[in-house]
Amino acid sequence: MQKNNFWANLKYDLPAGLVVFLIALPLCLGIALASGAPLFAGMIAGIVGGLVIGFLSGSHTSVSGPAAGLTAVVLVAIQQLGSFEIFLLAVVLAGVFQLALGFARAGMIANYFPSNVIKGMLTGIGVIIILKQIPHALGYDKDAEGDFAFFEQSGSNTFLTIWESITQYIHPGATVVALISIGIMLLWEKPALKSRLGVIPGALVAVVVSVLVNQFLLTLGDPWGIMPEHLVSIPVASDASAFLAQFTLPDFSQWANPKVLSVAFTICIVASIETLLCLEAVDKIDPYLRTSDPNRELRAQGVGNMISGLLGGLPLTSVIVRSSANVNANARTKASTIIHGFFLLVCAALIPAILNMIPLAALAAVLILTGYKLAKISMFKTMWSNGEYQWWPFIITVVAVVLTDLLTGVGIGLAASAFAILRGKLKNAYYFHKDEYQEGDLLTIKLSQEVSFLNKASIKLTLEHLPENSKVLIDASDTAYIDFDVLESIREFASEKAKNKGIEVMLKGFHERYNFWEADFVHSDPENRPQQKPVQEKIGN
Repeated sequence: MQKNNFWANLKYDLPAGLVVFLIALPLCLGIALASGAPLFAGMIAGIVGGLVIGFLSGSHTSVSGPAAGLTAVVLVAIQQLGSFEIFLLAVVLAGVFQLALGFARAGMIANYFPSNVIKGMLTGIGVIIILKQIPHALGYDKDAEGDFAFFEQSGSNTFLTIWESITQYIHPGATVVALISIGIMLLWEKPALKSRLGVIPGALVAVVVSVLVNQFLLTLGDPWGIMPEHLVSIPVASDASAFLAQFTLPDFSQWANPKVLSVAFTICIVASIETLLCLEAVDKIDPYLRTSDPNRELRAQGVGNMISGLLGGLPLTSVIVRSSANVNANARTKASTIIHGFFLLVCAALIPAILNMIPLAALAAVLILTGYKLAKISMFKTMWSNGEYQWWPFIITVVAVVLTDLLTGVGIGLAASAFAILRGKLKNAYYFHKDEYQEGDLLTIKLSQEVSFLNKASIKLTLEHLPENSKVLIDASDTAYIDFDVLESIREFASEKAKNKGIEVMLKGFHERYNFWEADFVHSDPENRPQQKPVQEKIGN
């Protein structure tokens, strides 16, 4: 595949954009409903997240839109400020603040998120998606589609809602549609079928079939037919002027209101942290090992929030649900993000009535499989095998994210990770020096006895600033413990980035005690090293 070639990648990005569009559609509406905002405000945010942030972002796979993590903030802010128009001004100002953070290079804090917490966040989100979508798959749509909080606005909680849906209300038609949709998507994963029809996304087929199945079920009457309250519900405008009337301008007269500035600052901080967390997480699951510039992402988010607020939309962040669905749909470039925003705009403007025929149960089935791919049992096994310093912060983060919310859960996970480091008495130390070596200088990075994840940022910077066509020895012969994050950073550099810069990497002390590589590249002393093996070519930035 030719990287960064739009036409060469379109056969992958177009179907991926369609899948993300199908997932984003109910989430945009559900988050707007849970936030106490007009439904179309969620659509505006989704459109801006796709078209504007998708264009400006440097991420290949991240998708932005209205975020479930901001629903409580938005709900309280609208009530506190007294009108939705004043709230929109706060969204615009939040975008200005984010833009300033991007230029101030505040995105560097993303380097301090340990991988066990990021993986715990991803797995926790996967568990939440599955738990939250089970009632919708059974036709129990009491809770808003975009509400991912454990404690729901109705006073119930996730587990009670699942119990109620199973014991008090199972819609037979919705359940049949959900099971058929899951069956179609699982069948689509079979190699024999995927090799022939892989370009057509299984999620799209499942949704189309669900509409046709429901049309048949409607002919059977109660209780099989799925009624409008269990279908997608996009506002339908009678004409172009009515459609344009759904866009709302901010109330600029309140620009000096201290409450507006307070809300704007809150939105900026929450949205920025959630974006950086998502960006770090989606880079972890990118099969092509590409990395994104967090400062560029903050600037893109700032511009996106300014435009969303000016048009009447909700605040935006990079969203892991849509981003992970984008990766799972085999997206190659950020064109898939832009395509999903284009579909949201066109469909909201031209064919809302057709979209309103889609059963929520079918979209719940799509989300359940997305959640499963984030929370596979293999992830728990892998983290367990990585040792207690990786396992306990990981599982604490998973539980905390499920039982609270994303930011609170990650905060608890970070505290657990810090405690694990203190408990292990890790030290921050390594030194860098240059020696004479055969045809030139040998750059040596000598790791100390114990290396924690707090060293990740400085080691990454050291590796990234090594001169091209140089020789470097990374010596861990005296190191008793290396944090998993540092190992991953060194692995990524040695297997991918060093080759692109013509840097010859020699490793000492890794293979013998960490089982670090399978001889993908040199791992010996400089005097007696084996022939370096070629590294499989991957897609870069």
